[in-house]
This record gives sequence, structure tokens and C-alpha cells, in this order.
Amino acid sequence: MTLLEEESLKLTEVQRLEGHTDRVWGLAWNPATGADGVPAILASCSGDKTVRIWQQRSPSSTSFDCKAVLEDTHTRTIRSCAWSPSGKQLATASFDATTAIWEQNGSDFECVSTLEGHENEVKSVSWNASGSLLATCSRDKCVWIWEVLPGNEFDCVSVLQGHTQDVKMVQWHPTADVLFSCSYDNTIKVWADDGDSDDWHCVQTLGESNSGHSSTVWALSFNSTGDKMVTCSDDLTIKVWDVDIIKLQSGDGNASWRHVCTMSGYHDRTIFSVHWSREGIIATGAADDAIRLFAESQDHSVDGPLYKLLLKKEKAHDMDINSVQWSSTENKLLASASDDGTIKIWKLESF
Repeated sequence: MTLLEEESLKLTEVQRLEGHTDRVWGLAWNPATGADGVPAILASCSGDKTVRIWQQRSPSSTSFDCKAVLEDTHTRTIRSCAWSPSGKQLATASFDATTAIWEQNGSDFECVSTLEGHENEVKSVSWNASGSLLATCSRDKCVWIWEVLPGNEFDCVSVLQGHTQDVKMVQWHPTADVLFSCSYDNTIKVWADDGDSDDWHCVQTLGESNSGHSSTVWALSFNSTGDKMVTCSDDLTIKVWDVDIIKLQSGDGNASWRHVCTMSGYHDRTIFSVHWSREGIIATGAADDAIRLFAESQDHSVDGPLYKLLLKKEKAHDMDINSVQWSSTENKLLASASDDGTIKIWKLESF
């Protein structure tokens, strides 16, 4: 991190990806691409009911081309997309109440499974680190956990009820089978199972009473080691939480998350997206059309780590920014998606 302390950074737009005919909601970089000479692949999903697959021209290039359009499967907005850890499958969550699983077949993608069960709009989908479990969440206030079986079969092993409103996002912890969900009810819930059984239950609720958010929590992300989590909200704040990672990884689902700090005053409209890069940089995207980058400061306070603003990019898009996602690539690329129908690729550079 000391490098970041001393450098002046700039976020340069290297490409604008156009093709969607409605707002772009979600982005996902394929984790099996972008390193070891394999060009990066990015998926985007939209209100136009399609997913677009974009591929880097070469591993060192900042140019991307649309390689495939996944259509004629969802009948309403596709709100979220997520690659399996192997990068072989893509899950898409839609307002049509289904989640589709896609596989690449030559240059095309085909839908190999459709997951049904939610009563209405599916808002988010997430794979666990091993690819053995999938989680989905919906406006029906429920979180579903699916077991991934051979032959593209998906078996619902648990329906988690606890949120009192629309669930905006689900995200698995990067190293432990612990699931996180955030909601319109202003809380983040932590879910774990009892070891051998499929008895999943809520082990912690992070709400206003324990230094949590005072309005809708839109998104969350983990640092690379999984001992810290960042959350963003309609209350215009970004919060950082930490946990005893040894305790968490030992299978103790009850390891408690603790509020570390709150960053406020950086966006003046709803913060819709937050993503923590492997290098430790937090990106946020909001309804003020701006992107902000933060990093942990070396000047630690008595209360815990401080985070400082590294960079602000005003007017990053013409309309609300719905998603910001760091690539897993060696070159520090950030993708952003907006209501303006475009995706932008940014490169973080020092000067």
C-alpha cells in the first residue's frame, strides 16, 4: 500500500463499450481470464434482456470486442451476472423470477439450466469459492442456496427467510462457505450452516443498532484476504467491517463482524456499487454519475484503520452508475456500467 500513498493516480477511460439498448445493470469479469496470456473476458447484463460477452483483443490490449450476445432466454431485465470460479459457466439473475446458467459451446453460449422458485424479481446471484453452491436473492425477501450437481442440475438446499424487504445482493465470502446478503431493510445478514447439515441460518445481522447503515444497503465486497468487508448504501456512506479470519475459517460461522469505520461526504446521491481490488483499492459508483477510489491510509487512528480518498472521477458516465468491477487482470482495469446504456473500461495509472 505504501506505493499508493506516494503516487499520484489517474483513472483514464480507455474504451466505451456500446451495444446494449437499455440501462446496464451488472458486470462480471471471468476469473479464468486476464492472466497467463489469456485475454480478459467481461460479461454485462441489461434492461434489454440480454447479456453481452466482451473479450480483450490481446492480453496487453485495452480494446474489447463483443464476442457474443446471450438472448431469447430471459423475458425481463437481467439484473445480475456471475461467472463460476472455473469461468466455465455464467449465471444470470432476472426480473422474470428465474436464474439461468449458461455454458460456452464453441463461440456461442447456450442456456443449460433454468432455476425457478423465487416469487418475483431475482436481484443477484453468487457462486461460492469452490463452485459447489450458488446463492440467489429476490424482491420476495428470500435468499435461496442451491447445490451444484453433475449434469447441470441445481438442487435448492435452503430457503433463507429473515430479511423484511427486497434483498438487493448476495455474496459468498472468498475463503469460507459463509453467505452475506444486503437489503432494502437497511441490514446485512450473515448466513452459515451447521457444518455437516444443510441447516443454514442467520448468525449475525449488521444493522443501524450496531453501527450499520440507516437506509438500503445496495452492495458489499471483500478484500482479497477476506478479513474485511466494505458495504455501500442509500444513506450515502461506505462502511468497512472486519472479522477474526482465523476463527471464521476454522468453520466457526459465529465469528462476529465488527464496524471499523464509516466514510461519508464522498457521494451526494445513492451509492449503488462497491468493489475491493486485489491490490486493496476500493471503488464506488453512484447515482451522482461519479466514481471514487479509496485505500487504507498509513495513518491509523486509535479506533482502527483510516481510509482515504485516492481519486474522484466526476461525470464518469452521463447517468447513474450501477456497477463498478475491478478486473482480476494483471493490468489494473476497472469496468463501470450505467443507466446511460454504456460500459466503460478504465485504467488506473500513476503519473
